[in-house]
Parts: sequence; C-alpha cells; structure tokens
Amino acid sequence: MGCFFSRRRKPAQGGQLPLQQQAGAGQDAAAGEQKAPQYSWDLRAKIDPKDYTFSGLKNETVGRLPGKVAGQQFVIQDCENCKIYIFDHSATITIDDCVNCQIFLGPIKGSVFFRDCKDCKCVVACQQFRTRDCRKLEVFLCCATQPIIESSTAMKFGCFQYYYPELALQFKDAGLSIFNNTWSNIHDFTPVSGENNWGLLPETAVVQDYVPLPSSEELKAVRVSTDATKSIIPITRGRRQKNSDESCLAVFFAGDYTTANARKLIDEMTSKGFQLVQTKEVLMKAEDAHRVFQQSALEFIPLLEKGPVVALEFNGDGAVEQCRSTINEVFSGTKVFVSESKASASQDVDNFYNFADMQMGM
Repeated sequence: MGCFFSRRRKPAQGGQLPLQQQAGAGQDAAAGEQKAPQYSWDLRAKIDPKDYTFSGLKNETVGRLPGKVAGQQFVIQDCENCKIYIFDHSATITIDDCVNCQIFLGPIKGSVFFRDCKDCKCVVACQQFRTRDCRKLEVFLCCATQPIIESSTAMKFGCFQYYYPELALQFKDAGLSIFNNTWSNIHDFTPVSGENNWGLLPETAVVQDYVPLPSSEELKAVRVSTDATKSIIPITRGRRQKNSDESCLAVFFAGDYTTANARKLIDEMTSKGFQLVQTKEVLMKAEDAHRVFQQSALEFIPLLEKGPVVALEFNGDGAVEQCRSTINEVFSGTKVFVSESKASASQDVDNFYNFADMQMGM
C-alpha cells in the first residue's frame, strides 16, 4: 500500500512559523490536550470473534438467531454430536473436524468449506461449496456454482428445502438467487477409478429426518418449516433421470412480479404432476436472445434491458401443451417465452442452459 507525503511549507524567516500558524498550532495543541480526535472506525462496534465461533462443543444445541450474524464470517470447529443452526446470512463459513453433527447454515455470500468432517447431516445455501477429507456427509444443498468435493467419500446430496420468514431477505442480502441452484452437478476433484465418491439422496428424503427442527426455547422462536411446498428454493430434479423425453422451457422477463410469476407457474405445473428439472436466473444480451429464442428473438430483446430472466424447465408427457395452456390462462397479460412444440422444446432447453452455463462459468 502506497504512502502519502505532504509537501512541507518553508518556515518564515528565523525558523518561526507565521503568526497565524503559531496561533493555530497553539489552539490545536490546546484542543489536543482537551480531547483526542474521534475517527469513524473508533465509533464502530467492536467485533468479538467468539460471537462468530462454535468450538469444542459436545452434545449441545447451539445457534444464532436472524440478525445476529449479519454478514460476518463464521467458524465451526471440533464439535461432536451437536445440533447447530445459523439462522442468518454470513460472508463465509468454515467447518473443521466436526463429527456426527446436524447443521443448518443460512445463506452464505461466499464459500462454505467442510474439512476433516464425518457423519454429518447438513442443510446449506451458498455461492460456493467445497469439502476436503470428509466422509459420509449428507447435504441438502443450494449452491450457485458447481459444488466441489476433494479427497471425500460417501457423500450424498439433495435439493435444499427450508423456510422461515426472514430467509428470503437473507438470500437477497447474501446476493444469492433462489433460482440458481446446481445442487446435483458435483465435481469430484479427486476421482478414484471404478469408485463413486458421491451420489444423490432418495427423492423421498425429508429434511426433518436429517436435520430436525431446533428444540431449544430460544431457537424455536424462528418459525421454521421443512415442508417442501413452502421451501424458499424451488425443489428441482437436477441430474436425476427424467421421467419423460418431453421437456418444456418457459422464460419470464424482469419485472415487478417475475419471482412471483415463476413460482406460480411452478405450483401450477407441479400440481398437475409435471416435474421441475432446473431453474436459472441470468442476464441476457440481444445476441444471446437470437441464439436461444431464434425466430422469436426480436419480440423479447427489448425486455432484456430491464434485468435478468428466470428460466424453468418442466418435464413430463404433454409438458409443452400444458405449459402453454397455463401461461395463456394465468399469465395472459405477461410476455413469456414458452416452447412451441415437443419437437422444438428439447432444442430450446439445450440452447438456453448451454448459454446460461457459459455465462456462469460452469
């Protein structure tokens, strides 16, 4: 970091300061004796690392309520047989040498890093997810980028499912989109030939069976629901095998009700038995629109300036017809791109998600 030097003013003849400066210097000295200057950093509340650390705990239930972490870093280490709940957003979290713990971590703006942990069950939302030297972690995950495991075995993943009233705002504060979740797209940094170090949790897996609701009086004040239908994050199939060879792409454009409209379409389609495969929120440019929307591009290009689009892929026999019908009935006043036919739909899905993956560096 560079240093800044002020040019010294030459003293008046005889080595004396000019009279005005002498007077000013005298006043400054007097003021200095009376009261030291205050700087903005002196007025800030002092951060005590102990408030942002759980260390060396055994057989305990501990946590932080909404508003108590407020974007700070957090450390969890050397805990055994503990239930740990961070009901707030944070900058980064490291979890080291924990055994047989059940952990909930609210939205993390940066990375969460598990090291040397085993037999833990977790619910995690983050920008980046990484493990090293871990064994038998079962994780309900929301991750904006590709999750990475390294020197880790017997890892199992499911889609994040959780709700409490403050959670949506915490996702915003952490800069995470509820539609960007690559929970099942795991990259194994240290694969072993003939072995698979990770897999997916059963579709029927229920969060509460893995990470139970908090039982302490303080933490029960957070009104948690693990009901999948209330989850802040839409539940997606991810990399699980699709039930049908027919998918449909629907894309909502930025506006006051984009999130609400996307959630409404998800509810309508899933209630009719169609499955939500994947979702994405991403900025598009005119050239991207031509690549993805092809002949319809000119109709949608003016809408791209308002902000990111939200795309949904539904799967199931008759998905295109049902999706088009629902959009006509429920969203008649809203411009939505939707696949025109079963024949074009698979190309629509590939075009959009290939573009989105490149945009997000996947």
